[in-house]
Amino acid sequence: MLFLAGVNLLEVQSKVFAEEGTWIAGPADEIGNAGLTASAVSDDLAVASWSVTRSLLNRRYDPTATLLLSGKVLVAGGGGTGGILSSTELYDPATGRWTETGSLVTGRDAHTATLLPSGKVLVAGGLSYLSGAELFDPTTGTWTATGDMLHGRQSHRATLLPSGKVLVAGGSGSRRGPLKNAELYDPATGRWTSTGQMGSARVGNSQTLLPSGKVLVAGGFKQGMNYLSSAELYDPATGRWTPTSSMSVARDSHSATVLPSGKVLVAGGYNYYGGLTSSELYDPSTETWTLTGSLDPAISVHAATLLLSGKVLAVQGSSAELYDPATGIWVPTASLNRARSSFSMTLLTSGEVLAAGGFDGGAVNDAELYNEGTDFWLTPDGGR
Repeated sequence: MLFLAGVNLLEVQSKVFAEEGTWIAGPADEIGNAGLTASAVSDDLAVASWSVTRSLLNRRYDPTATLLLSGKVLVAGGGGTGGILSSTELYDPATGRWTETGSLVTGRDAHTATLLPSGKVLVAGGLSYLSGAELFDPTTGTWTATGDMLHGRQSHRATLLPSGKVLVAGGSGSRRGPLKNAELYDPATGRWTSTGQMGSARVGNSQTLLPSGKVLVAGGFKQGMNYLSSAELYDPATGRWTPTSSMSVARDSHSATVLPSGKVLVAGGYNYYGGLTSSELYDPSTETWTLTGSLDPAISVHAATLLLSGKVLAVQGSSAELYDPATGIWVPTASLNRARSSFSMTLLTSGEVLAAGGFDGGAVNDAELYNEGTDFWLTPDGGR
């Protein structure tokens, strides 16, 4: 029997046809006029699903996960049963196996990892307010130290710019709390240079590269746990930060995803009132925000990734939802095999999504793959 990942399709204005244990779905007006019968439906209809893959070699939560040019995934650091980890490992989608690779020079959690144009990976900062940075070379499987940041920081954000340099901004900096400074890493020299200051110190914000090459920073909180709705833009051409319009809602620990349209979807997070279900869209052409569909409360704080279909997958615990830019609506999709938080989530070149590790009463090492499927019905002649 086929079900569409437990989705109540009536709630998204679709009709459901059932006969002989087969379910099909589609927009109400199209199905109603198609004259479909269950005999026209194949039981091999692809639906969204999570499938178990091989487990990580180490239990870990809050690691970084980076898709390499080879298509493999590098998972590094994070927290484990024995504290902060220096171990790293590679996932090969072709075999579904994890293999150990070189250890970090310094164990890290709350750090960033950025794929450079050379194929190397830059890891920077982390607990406790580290200024050190290092590079992973996939050809040798080794880590080497590179230049230190100008400021020690953790829970910051890092963005690869079109120039090949890496922008690091904000985060928490020791007793000073949230930071407003920003710096650039130049792979050609291995050095960091200052690049202005944000209008507000912030940590827990989002940081997103726009199609224009500018970087959008939004939300987070500043000193005294003051949650922010403000947003600002970094222009690499000038090295300056300028304010842009504020979000409708102050939010921290939200997700931010660039859609194929160039708009940015910001979703969930939390503030003084607890978990947020609201989502909003930033339009770079007008520098304005508009509210869009709401999340399920169970996944207010989540991991999110853009799928090849153009939809956005958001995951937290064992729940998952899909946002469709065409409708502006979030709908449930297949549930995970295990509830997990503080896990890594990576879009693979195949279009599948790898969720690995995380926290579920303790650090876990299992992993699973999400396949969006098609969620289409068949046409009367048996075609897709």
